[in-house]
Amino acid sequence: MRLIRPLAALSAALVVTLTACSPDSAGATDDADGTTVVTVGTLKGQPHLYAPFLYSDLAPEGVEFEVVQFDTSPDIKNAVVSGNIDFGVAGIPSAISGAAAGQDVVVVAAAADGGSGIIGREGLDGIESLAGQTVGYPQGSSQEILLRLTLEQAGLDADSDVELVNLPFSDMASALDAGRIDAFASAELGPSTALQAGAVQVASPYDTPVGRVNIGLYTTGELIEQNPELVQQVVDTHIQATEQMAADPQAWADGVVEEFGIDQAVVETAVQNIWPRWEIDQEYTAQVAALIEQMAGLQQIDGEVDVDTLIDPQFVEATP
Repeated sequence: MRLIRPLAALSAALVVTLTACSPDSAGATDDADGTTVVTVGTLKGQPHLYAPFLYSDLAPEGVEFEVVQFDTSPDIKNAVVSGNIDFGVAGIPSAISGAAAGQDVVVVAAAADGGSGIIGREGLDGIESLAGQTVGYPQGSSQEILLRLTLEQAGLDADSDVELVNLPFSDMASALDAGRIDAFASAELGPSTALQAGAVQVASPYDTPVGRVNIGLYTTGELIEQNPELVQQVVDTHIQATEQMAADPQAWADGVVEEFGIDQAVVETAVQNIWPRWEIDQEYTAQVAALIEQMAGLQQIDGEVDVDTLIDPQFVEATP
């Protein structure tokens, strides 16, 4: 199952980079003194995936957390299902893709809603104003789905009424600023970076059946079966972290700035577009099911995904 590593081998700062994540350096491990070290993956520089950086201060007795930083949500998902890390805070679409491919991935809590935006140059107002415009989007992402659904609800065809340009997340704001595109649909920090540079919000991306669903906490069914007590401890810690973020957005923003050195104004704008959460309720499950349906319709996934197998709410339901 997991490889044993002495606790003394851990860095004093419990944050490592992807290069440190290998079968020889990760996994839930028990030290001789009974301390369990849990590895949790998250993305670099993303305020909506900041919760793991709060886990250490909230950890229950006998548990320590090591945060492993990645560049993409699929990388986190792959590390979870391969056993290189124990948990991941990452995009729900990546968990769906993994489940569709037959991988062992289970969402045990929500982590953050929102974090998306449909942003454009000054003068654009409303989704209808995108007709005939050049719109950037990250192909295969939930933001592509939100854009397509929002256009469809306004009677616009994404493939004929606008010119779609596939761009990396990191290029959206700069492409808009340079005039290479008129608008974009993307994830934070792109929207907030563009807004700080004078762009405008064209339309809300959240008024679709998918809602605000974005980030979740997931692990494997194997770990759930073998150590449900540990999973419960991690979920309980995660709940405290998300509630702390929601209760004090300024401290959350300050923590992101301190951790990653990102512009304060951009981060403070971004956290207003993110809703930390942990609950899994019927509405959340229905929104994930809608996301699965849309991903299948766009052929982003090949296999079938049972939402009731993908999502396991037992741990959030059992939290004190």
